[in-house]
Amino acid sequence: LGLATAVVAGGGRPPLDRLVLGTVAVAIGAAGVNGLTNYLDRDVDALMERTRHRALPSGRIRPAAKVLPYAGGLTALALFLAWLLNPWAAVAGFGGTVASLMGRKTSFTHLLGGLAVAAPVAVGWLAVEPGPSPTLLFLVLLVMGWVPLHVWSLMLAYREDYLRAGLRLFPVSWRVADAVKVLWGLCFLLYGISLVGYLMAPLGALYLAAANLLGLGLVYAGSRLWRGQGEGDAWRLYRLLTYPYLGIMFVVIMLDTGVV
Repeated sequence: LGLATAVVAGGGRPPLDRLVLGTVAVAIGAAGVNGLTNYLDRDVDALMERTRHRALPSGRIRPAAKVLPYAGGLTALALFLAWLLNPWAAVAGFGGTVASLMGRKTSFTHLLGGLAVAAPVAVGWLAVEPGPSPTLLFLVLLVMGWVPLHVWSLMLAYREDYLRAGLRLFPVSWRVADAVKVLWGLCFLLYGISLVGYLMAPLGALYLAAANLLGLGLVYAGSRLWRGQGEGDAWRLYRLLTYPYLGIMFVVIMLDTGVV
C-alpha cells in the first residue's frame, strides 16, 4: 500500500530515491510491528487452530522474548528512515505502531487496526509529498473502511475457533443473524467510500468502473452472507476483500492517476 500510495503521490513518476527509501521503511516497519504483535498474541494464538502453528505459539522460537530485539530494532529503523524522508511520515508511522500494539484481541483492536493499516498509506504519501491532500484522505478512509470488514468476516469464518479460545468479542459474541447484518451494512459503507473517492481524488472513468464493479460484488457477497449465515459465506466475503478488492482498487488508482 505504501508503494502504491507513493506512486500516486508522485503522479506516476515519484523520485526514485524517495520511492525506494519509503518502500523500504514501510516494508521493514511492517515486519517489525508484525513481530511485536505476534509476541503479544502468542498465548491466545496457541489456543486457536488457525494460528497455533505460527513460530511463537508453536514454540519454534524459544524463549519468545528473543524476537523483541529484532522486531523492536526493525520498527525503530523504519521510523528513523521515515523521519529522514519527512518528520510527519515518522509521526504517521509511530501512530500506526501504537495503534497496532494497543488492546490486543478486543473488538476495539480491529477499529484501531484501521489506523494501523492506514499508516503505511500516509508514510508512502508523505515520503513523496510534503503534506496531506484530499486524495490521501480518501485513501486513508478506504483502508479504514476495509479493515474491520476484512477482519470481522475472517472471524465469522472461524467463529468456533475463536469461541474455543475464549475470545468472546464482536462479531463472534453476537448472534450470527445479527452480526451478518452489521457486516452487510459495512459492505455498503465501503462501497460508498469508494464512490466518494471519485469526487475527492483526480480519478477517471477507469476507477469509477472498477469501484462500481468491485463494490457491487462486495454488496452481493455481503447479501449472500446475510442470507446464508454460514462460515463458507463469511470465508468467500473475506477472500474477496483479501485478494481482489483492495489490490485491484489500488492498482486502478495508480493507473488512473498517471502511472502510465
